[in-house]
Amino acid sequence: MATHTMIVRSSSSALAASSPLAETLPLFTTRSLTFPRKSSFSRLRLRFFAEKLSQLDSSNGCASSQDSGDNLTEEHETKEESSTLSITVVGASGDLAKKKIFPALFALFYEGCLPKDFSVFGYARTKLTHEELRLMISRTLTCRIDQRENCVDKMDQFLKRCFYHSGQYNSEEDFAELNTKLKEKEEGKLSNRLYYLSIPPNIFVDVVRCASLRASSVNGWTRVIVEKPFGRDSESSGELTRCLKQYLTEEQIFRIDHYLGKELVENLSVLRFSNLVFEPLWSRNYIRNVQLIFSEDFGTEGRGGYFDQYGIIRDIMQNHLLQILALFAMETPVSLDAEDIRSEKVKVLRSMKPLLLQDMIVGQYKGHSKGGKAYPGYTDDPTVPKNSLTPTFAAAAMFINNARWDGVPFLMKAGKALHTRGAEIRVQFRHVPGNLYKKNFATDLDKATNELVIRVQPDEGIYLRVNNKVPGLGMRLDRSDLNLLYRSRYPREIPDAYERLLLDAIEGERRLFIRSDELNAAWDLFTPALKELEQKKIVPELYPYGSRGPVGAHYLASKYNVRWGDLEDA
Repeated sequence: MATHTMIVRSSSSALAASSPLAETLPLFTTRSLTFPRKSSFSRLRLRFFAEKLSQLDSSNGCASSQDSGDNLTEEHETKEESSTLSITVVGASGDLAKKKIFPALFALFYEGCLPKDFSVFGYARTKLTHEELRLMISRTLTCRIDQRENCVDKMDQFLKRCFYHSGQYNSEEDFAELNTKLKEKEEGKLSNRLYYLSIPPNIFVDVVRCASLRASSVNGWTRVIVEKPFGRDSESSGELTRCLKQYLTEEQIFRIDHYLGKELVENLSVLRFSNLVFEPLWSRNYIRNVQLIFSEDFGTEGRGGYFDQYGIIRDIMQNHLLQILALFAMETPVSLDAEDIRSEKVKVLRSMKPLLLQDMIVGQYKGHSKGGKAYPGYTDDPTVPKNSLTPTFAAAAMFINNARWDGVPFLMKAGKALHTRGAEIRVQFRHVPGNLYKKNFATDLDKATNELVIRVQPDEGIYLRVNNKVPGLGMRLDRSDLNLLYRSRYPREIPDAYERLLLDAIEGERRLFIRSDELNAAWDLFTPALKELEQKKIVPELYPYGSRGPVGAHYLASKYNVRWGDLEDA
């Protein structure tokens, strides 16, 4: 997808006089801004370019919907006045809705990223009034982007647009009543409707059926955001997709993986494709191995009933880590268009060998006492069966059969109740051939290996590990980090992943959402090993709560002459 560079100057007259996709739009002070041709440059984000320079400096890329319409073309003004957006959060009383979705919607409203005419409906079986919903939501809202004076006013304005309807998830009558309430708020305007399914996957199809038949927009678009897990294996995932497509088209389904909305994951393609220093190195010729690491320092803690149905492989590796791998390893797409990017990701997944049991290890945390405090084991959770074999830790080696990555191990590791919390990508480069300073590293050449680390969370950052001479009269070498720490370079708080993904869904931008063939390819890689694990009843290796995980993970890495980079930093 072609991009355009906008030179921002002091005049605003050219915006109305030319197409929004003109090569140069003179507006404010001279700045260079690049944006894609298609849906990313939507009516909502067009507002950004009509703001005053002071607002440009203080916003996240969206401007106030009340202030910024004067410079829009008459066509955009007419469309704005004649359309409305209705967002329905199905499962509104659940933790995800309270902790993530409603706060993300408020953040978008706070930054002026939502259209002027919008409403938010909560839908669940719980009996609540509008005021009770608003009270529940208000406890999780914060003006975390910055502390402007109008924070409380903005909260009040947002809460007044929030409403509630109680109903059963499989009742067409209840959704017909919801439809009536939506129409009251839409007041006969062109209506666009977004449904967020924050519910267990076993009721996805019931909700989609009822919403599609009784509460779809008749004159605008209807879109549905579906939360993972998307099935348990290839067969159940394929059946879920088939059932959803009885009522929705592929273009209406937005399969969300919130890790794709994280700042450092989205920055991955920018880092690679816009920096000449990295792209030539991005292959088997220079990269020795790639590590994708996810760790949590807490256990299931009451959520064991849900987790035990899926385990760490389905919960983290098959989606979050595999999506990051595909983005990391894909070839240069034809453009930044969503379909071009997603097609390249599918090519990577289809080039990979299905995971074999011999290339993975599984673990489960056990109870442990530390510092006078007792930490329970996984099966000590009252919601978990005592004889459960569900892995809470897994490590795997995967390979891509193409010219760029042939022979390079991609090592994944994910676990709960470990010694630290974090998610990162580690790229370990090959040794320097005929290294002149080999003797300075003794026999441990791994200490001389350059390493690029992309820390997704927490303390987002990018650092490159290089060898350096320690100042002094002798010749002593040291590994040093060239460090880009986001909180130092970019002091404003990074928007939550759900904010970015919700805004993209509203705008119809599918780049960060998962296509059905991409989902199929992902499950094809993991399903054989998952079935073998369960059929053979493989007993996971136990590891203490708060440790670095099972010893088997080290043997797996050493099998490919690799050391886990995160353990060297610990």
